[in-house]
Amino acid sequence: MGIKKTVSVLGLGRMGTALANALVNDGHDVTVWNRSDRPTPPNTKRVATTEEAFEADVVVTCLSTYDVQEPLLGKNIKTLVNLTSGTPEQARATARWAEANGVNYVDGVIMAVPQQIGTPQARILYSGQQEHHVLDAFGDAAYLGEDAGMAALYDLALLGMMWSVFGGYLQAVALLGTEGVTPGQFTPMGVDFLNAMVTLLPEMGEEVQHRAYETDVSALDINVAGLRMLADAAAQQGIDTALPETLHDLFRRAQEKGHGAHSIASVVEVIR
Repeated sequence: MGIKKTVSVLGLGRMGTALANALVNDGHDVTVWNRSDRPTPPNTKRVATTEEAFEADVVVTCLSTYDVQEPLLGKNIKTLVNLTSGTPEQARATARWAEANGVNYVDGVIMAVPQQIGTPQARILYSGQQEHHVLDAFGDAAYLGEDAGMAALYDLALLGMMWSVFGGYLQAVALLGTEGVTPGQFTPMGVDFLNAMVTLLPEMGEEVQHRAYETDVSALDINVAGLRMLADAAAQQGIDTALPETLHDLFRRAQEKGHGAHSIASVVEVIR
């Protein structure tokens, strides 16, 4: 445990409550504020106003949106550790506000579910001020640089990968489900396949970094044709085609830009 601090937590949703509990377990004096009358976490003190909360050494915010958070912030905050999810530009705007008002500012994102907070399995990404104050109480903290927007940018990049994988999995189980194949039957094979595909990401990253897309493995032309078949099969089986049609359109546009004989990594040239 680091130096014991007085810490206020604004926002007592599932995540905010987990943060408050972790701070208590780390030995800090914890004050909590919430707009509604949610139960107060054990060994914390509830205050009625945000002004009372701002008397603490550190204020941790974990609110639903920046639009909810912005009107709550006050100039007399000493150090703000913002864990409210948003866009990079929202984080940078809050950093500018903090600098203008003499507030120490850390912008962070939580790559974990509430049940993981306070364990090494919780990864906290943060940017802005390098001193992170209380983040070690929540999990494994990783610094991403002085630009306050970088934590949010990494957050959305990682979540974008997650959402894409989940969407692809749900498309797959829906497609197979039209013929009575259950998720339980398919999922072990799907997991094995994804684990093998993940090993290709470093090579793909190198191709993107050096813009070197020559391949003797799987040209984009083949994958455009495959996505056309997937979309057609989805339509024939009576399920939604939006996801494969979107991917087919993206890959086809890269093909039309002259990347048909190149690797899938060349699709980044369209995304860029």
